[in-house]
Amino acid sequence: MNTAIKSATAASSPPDPARAGAKASCAKAPLTVALVALPDSSASTLYGMFDVFCSAGRDWEFLTTGKAGPSAMRPLVAAETLGTFRAANGVSITPDVTFADCPPPAIVCVPDVHVAPGALAAEDYTTVIDWLRRCYAAGSTLAAACSGSLLLAESGLLDGQDATTHWGYCEALGQNYPAVTVHPARALVASGDGQRLITSGGGTSWQDLALFLVARFLGQDEAMRLGRVYLADWHSHGQLPYSALARVRQVEDSRIAASQEWIADHYAETGPVAAMAARSGLPERSFKRRFAKATGMTPLDYVHTLRLEEAKQMLETTDLAVEAVAQEIGYEDASFFRRLFRRKVGMSPADYRRRFGGFRRALTAAAL
Repeated sequence: MNTAIKSATAASSPPDPARAGAKASCAKAPLTVALVALPDSSASTLYGMFDVFCSAGRDWEFLTTGKAGPSAMRPLVAAETLGTFRAANGVSITPDVTFADCPPPAIVCVPDVHVAPGALAAEDYTTVIDWLRRCYAAGSTLAAACSGSLLLAESGLLDGQDATTHWGYCEALGQNYPAVTVHPARALVASGDGQRLITSGGGTSWQDLALFLVARFLGQDEAMRLGRVYLADWHSHGQLPYSALARVRQVEDSRIAASQEWIADHYAETGPVAAMAARSGLPERSFKRRFAKATGMTPLDYVHTLRLEEAKQMLETTDLAVEAVAQEIGYEDASFFRRLFRRKVGMSPADYRRRFGGFRRALTAAAL
């Protein structure tokens, strides 16, 4: 984690004068961090970040000396209106301030929004989007966790910038906001003027986001201390190892749908693309064109995806050698399989087995 946080801190250059001033005075005046509360957000991300920011400057001293230090950050839950409401996961949220009355924040954090990929209704978020634009123009750093990146994209602030989001939303982000350069493999991306637009991937990568922000504003040492307090594990491999390579898409072309159904049980066969084309009754060139149009993938990429998903399951649940796994799913050349796996999944088959096979075994043992 040390190297990752160090590089995250370095990525903030050129330094922003307002941030540098706030950083120097954080011991006297805690940094204001506004956490956006929306009915579509999950309370776990919102309050998880709240807890980490509350801990900055405070909890390491408490754990090591028995006396809490002064808080270096002041998180505030901000919403369009005051009054308790239920978040997407049913947890009650009570805002501290409205957007209109929020003190000028050094940082604004947007948690996830619980909407289906590609289904964000921009008209439902007009107030918060306008507020995000004003905060950014006033010098705030904007940070979005998970699908919260969609709100930054909708604001136009990510146009011409790099970004990431939960792996399940990356395709929708790229399609709906073509001016944004999406990095599906990365768990954290900093971009924008002074690197003041920070986006993170899915799940617990909000921890990476929170520690990144602590490192930038309070220094690497404090971020490292908080990482130890929370036993946070930096997602150094990005989010590809966690993602589902296969995407479920409704296919209206009956011949392509039939070929998908067949290949689901025959992906390990030799010449699978030619076999699918033959079964479809279409010329191979027409089949490939129609398959790509219907699924968003070439037939060969689709076959690779099915094979690699099966390989992931085999690596998690069996002790078969990597060479044997490659053979089982249709690859005679194990070295090609290793290269393809690393490119698509983000780590080697052996590393994947150690990480996720060990995780599965631990969960199985815990359930006994």
